[in-house]
Formats: sequence, C-alpha cells, structure tokens
Amino acid sequence: MTDTAPAIELKGISKAFGPVQANKDISIRVMPGTIHGIIGENGAGKSTLMSILYGFYKADAGEIFISGKKTDIPDSQAAIAAGIGMVFQHFKLVENFTVLENIILGAEDGRLLKPSLSKARKSLISLAEDYGLNVDPDALIQDIGVGMQQRVEILKALYRQADILILDEPTGVLTPAEADQLFRILGRLRSEGKTIILITHKLREIMEITDTVSVMRRGKMTATVKTAETSPPELAELMVGRKVLLRVNKKPATPGDVILDVKGLRVVDGKGVERLRGIDLQVCAGEVLGLAGVAGNGQSELLEVLGGYADGTGNVTLNGTPLDLSGKKSDGQSRRARGVAHVPEDRQREGLIMDFQAWENNVFGYHHDDRFNSGLLMDHAAIRADAEDKMARFDVRPPDPTLAAKNFSGGNQQKIVLAREIERNPDLLLIGQPTRGVDIGAIEFIHEQIIALRDQGKAILLVSVELEEILALSDRIAVMFDGQIMGERAADQTDEKELGLLMAGITDTENEHSVAEVEANLARAGGDASKEV
Repeated sequence: MTDTAPAIELKGISKAFGPVQANKDISIRVMPGTIHGIIGENGAGKSTLMSILYGFYKADAGEIFISGKKTDIPDSQAAIAAGIGMVFQHFKLVENFTVLENIILGAEDGRLLKPSLSKARKSLISLAEDYGLNVDPDALIQDIGVGMQQRVEILKALYRQADILILDEPTGVLTPAEADQLFRILGRLRSEGKTIILITHKLREIMEITDTVSVMRRGKMTATVKTAETSPPELAELMVGRKVLLRVNKKPATPGDVILDVKGLRVVDGKGVERLRGIDLQVCAGEVLGLAGVAGNGQSELLEVLGGYADGTGNVTLNGTPLDLSGKKSDGQSRRARGVAHVPEDRQREGLIMDFQAWENNVFGYHHDDRFNSGLLMDHAAIRADAEDKMARFDVRPPDPTLAAKNFSGGNQQKIVLAREIERNPDLLLIGQPTRGVDIGAIEFIHEQIIALRDQGKAILLVSVELEEILALSDRIAVMFDGQIMGERAADQTDEKELGLLMAGITDTENEHSVAEVEANLARAGGDASKEV
C-alpha cells in the first residue's frame, strides 16, 4: 500500500483573485479508495482549490498529478476525461428537464438523442443497483427533493465514469436523514474503490465518514491528519487558529411582554393542501422560541407568512397590533417598518440577489431609511460605508463590499444577510436555518449574536433542522408535525427522546409502540436513539 500512487496529488497550488490570495502554495495527497475530508473557515480557499482540480479555475502556479501522472486540467472536460466528477454545493441541474435528460446533458453520443437516452437509462439502472442511488429517471428535477437532486448529481459523475468524486458542502441543503443516507452511499462508493473528497464545515460528519482530513486556514493548508487520531476540539482549533467553544454559553432567559401572538393560523398552498392547521404560539421579549420538526412539516410556511410574503388566515399580532396576513407584495416592507427582521431559510433565493454587490444586498429592504437617502437619490457612499462597517463586525471574508454576492462562500453570504437583519435592532427576529453551510468559528459567532439579541430584550423565533442547535439556543421549544404544534417544552426540561416522539406526532410518552418512531425521528434530527431508549 505504501507504494501505491496517490489518486490525487497537488503540489504548490496558488491562486489569486486580484488582491485576494485564495490559495497559497498548497500541497495535498489523497490516497485511492479513501474518503478525504477538507475543512476550514468560510473563505479559507477550499472550494477554490477543488475548482482548480475540476478545471473551473486555472492555478497561477503548481502542478496536478492523477494516479501518479502529471495532468493538465484547463477545463471541466479535461477533468471529466481524467476521471474526476464534482457535486457542487448548489446543484447544476436544469429544473424542467427529467433526471435522465440531466444525466446525459453534455455527454450525448452524437446528434440523435434517442440512442443516448436509451443507453443512459440502462446505465442508470445498473448504477442505481450498484450504489443504492435509486431515483425515477423520468421525474422532472423541479418535482423531486434536494436529496434526490443530489443523487442525480452523483449519478451524473458516475455516468461519466468518474473514479474521483468531489463533494462541496454536500449536506448543506439536506435534512439529517438525507445526510445519513448520503453517507451510506459514500461508504458504498468507497468500498467499490472510488476516491472521495468531502468539503464540509461539520465536524460530526468528518469524524463519522472520513479516513483522513486536511485543514485549511486563510488560503493555506495547515495540517493533514488521520481522522481516527484527532478530535473535534483539535480540528476546530486548527481551523480557526484558537480554541472554539463547541457549546452555547448563555444565562437563563428573563422573558418580558408578549411580542408575537399567533392564534389559529392556517395556510393552504396552491394545490389546495393545508400546510398550517391552526397554529397557536407566543414569543416574548427576551426569549428564543425554537421550532423543531422534520423538514416539510410547516416550519417554512410559518416563516413565510410571518415574514409577509405568503398569505394565511387567523389572528397574528405584533406588540398587540394585528398583522396583515394577505401576503401582498408590500407586506414584507410593512413588517420591517413594524420591527420585524427576517433571515430566510434559503439565503440565495430569498435573502440575496446573487449578481448584485455586497453593499447593494446590505440595504435591500431598508433602502427607504433616511440615512441612506439624499433628496431624490440614494446616498451610495453612506450605504457602502454601512456595508463596510457590518462586514468588519461580522467578519465577512473577503471584506470587499463591491464584490458580487455570488463570489462569496455560502457562509459569508449568510453573514451578509445576518448582519443586515440583526443590526436593524428588531423587536422580532425570524430566523431560518441560521448556520446552514457555515463553518465552526462562524457558528460560534452567529450563536453569540442570537443570544446577545435575546439578552437585549428581543423576541426570536428560530427554525432549524439541527436538533442540537434547537436545544442549545432555545429557551422554549415548540415541535411541529404535519402543520400543527404537537407540544411545547422548556429547553432545559426535555431531551432528544421526548422531542423525537413529538416530531413523530406522538404525544403519549408512555406508548409502548413509540420506540420505532423515536429511533426514526432521532435519525432525521441527527440524534442517537441508543443513548435514550
């Protein structure tokens, strides 16, 4: 084994974008038939390095070796020819094409499409059986969930005969259950001799699935260690350059007056399906109410209605005054004027305009503020100065307000949205998936900002698929199932077992038949049933 050539070897890779040195003299060896993790803070250069390997960028300096042979990779076609496939954090799929059409896109066998589709269908069936990647070949991408879409991306790479598979933040848009299924698939791929590079922020995932892990910080490779010989605290310190608190440090809450009062809230979607079925809840000043539940049980619809861009029926008051639930376009603006800030679950679709610059995104929703206007014109200098200040305080990297939002890493995009909303000093903060795709150091910072806002007497409604995050941040926890609130618990008086039961729609904790539901729902939420049952 010691004489085996690395599946991938990078030597002295450097890449700069203007004054920003994204990669600096990076060398790394990845052995065949292993899962090699790459971790680092947002903006550390992980995605840039993998984009060089996949031919999206050309390195300024350095060499690439594939199976011991020096290989020039000027573009993605050369990478594919070298047996490399890449699954990006944000999928590269055509939504109104079928699974099968996406699989062959760019890999057709000539001008006639029918033979290519026939060949791809047979190959798809074989790959699905070999690797447990079952998916309906005739389904439209827009009609399948993100977990299935990710399978399509993996199948695309395998169809092109990739022996090396790069996954960039693969669980950033997955539920815990989908992430667990992905890891089972990756384990099977490894057992078949495939080499996998896994870019992730989540230390639990690194410890669970990888054989070796490399750590990047500020564009440099700082360490490569065997996963079995390290620990989450050690990796966190290598990533950030300091010791990181892997838990939320907070004092008991001192709730005040009711800020948000929701009674009998109902939402019916465009297909006539009732998504919210009579929601009752309250959020007080100086507390965090966490909403737990498996994704798809109404949490997203609740945030949308409260945020003012979906309609519903019922009674909702903010500081004792009713909110309009009609879902009119102006409602989001009126919510902000009333002291509601909203960090949406999907930062790219709902929180940012990706082609606009950071300073422009910084002011969206608040552009009517007097301090950003000078007569009939907007004061661009004032907006830029405000963006620079927020980017410095939230450690957005690179701290360049003229950079387009699409050119920041996912975690830094999240910081831009958080800075814009939190810094408005809202009475109520609606926050969905606050740390999705965010590195360990930034998670610590974001959690600190949420608790600081709570301690200033603000009301916070938190939605997260991370059960650990819900338990850590919340003062009270409401559990949603099938569009209803199944129960509320004080965060310090409940555990994963009880929350798992509620997430399954089971309120009788003495029910002898509940163990299977507990185990299934703890798996979805990232818990461990064996600790409790």
